[in-house]
Amino acid sequence: WLVIDRKVYDVSRFSKWHPGGSRVISHYAGQDATDAFVAFHNDKSLVKKYLRSLLIGELAPDQPSFESNKKKSLLEDFRELRCTVEKMGLLRPNYFFFFLVFLHLLVLDAASWLVVWYFGISLVPFLAGMAFFTVAQIQMGWFQHDLGHCSVFRKPRWNRLLQIVVINVLKGLPASWWNHLHNQHHAKPNCFRKDPDLNMHPLLFSLGKTLSVEVSMGILSLAHYNIFSFFSLERRRRSSCLTITSISISSVTDYIPLCNQEEKVVGKH
Repeated sequence: WLVIDRKVYDVSRFSKWHPGGSRVISHYAGQDATDAFVAFHNDKSLVKKYLRSLLIGELAPDQPSFESNKKKSLLEDFRELRCTVEKMGLLRPNYFFFFLVFLHLLVLDAASWLVVWYFGISLVPFLAGMAFFTVAQIQMGWFQHDLGHCSVFRKPRWNRLLQIVVINVLKGLPASWWNHLHNQHHAKPNCFRKDPDLNMHPLLFSLGKTLSVEVSMGILSLAHYNIFSFFSLERRRRSSCLTITSISISSVTDYIPLCNQEEKVVGKH
C-alpha cells in the first residue's frame, strides 16, 4: 500500500500493470507518494478514476501526509513554488523551439555521415565527421530526456513515439530501458539502492563512510546490479534491449569490412 493525498491505496496487484514500471511503486511501499504522483502524472483526473477501486482507507488525522525523511516546511514551500510555476505557464512547451532542436539534430547527424562519405576516411574528414556526430549524439540524449519526461507534447503518446525515434533509431538505445531507470531516479532521487544513478560499480566509486561500508559488505550484489536490472525488466523491454544490441553489433561488423575494402581500392589506385 501507499498514500496519495492522505488516502491509502492497495497497489499490490496493480503495480505489475503500472505503465511506469512496478519498481517505481515498490520504492514508495508503505510511504506517502503524493508528490511523486503529482510529478509523474499530467492528467491526474484520469488517473484518479483508476485509483478508486484500489482505495482501502484514509490516514488518521494525527498522521502526517509527507515522507518521514523530509521537513514539512520545505515540502510545503516546494508545493507552493510548483503551483506558482504552473500558474505562470512556465511549464508550457514551445513547439517551435523543439522543432528547431530536432531539425538541427537531423542536420548534424546527416552532416557527419555525408562528410565521411564524400571526403573519405582520411584524418581531417574523419575528425570533422566525428565532431558533428558527437555533438548530435549528446544533444539527442538531452532531447530524448525531455521527451521521456513528456515535456514536449501534451499527450504522452506523442512524446513516447518521438522518443523512440530519437533514442532507438538515431542513438541505438532502447527507450524502455532508459525510462525504466530514469523513472526510478526521479521517484527516489539520491536514495541509495533505489536511485539507479547511485548504483555505481563499488570498485570504482562510492560516497561517504556509511555508504563505503555498506558497499564493501554487499559488493557482490552491487557489482551485478546491471545484470539484475536487465532480467527484472518485462519480456517486451528485454527483447527491445537485445534488438538494439544486435543492431549495434551488426553495424560495427559491417563497418570494418567497408573500411578494409576502401583501403584496398585506394591501394590499387
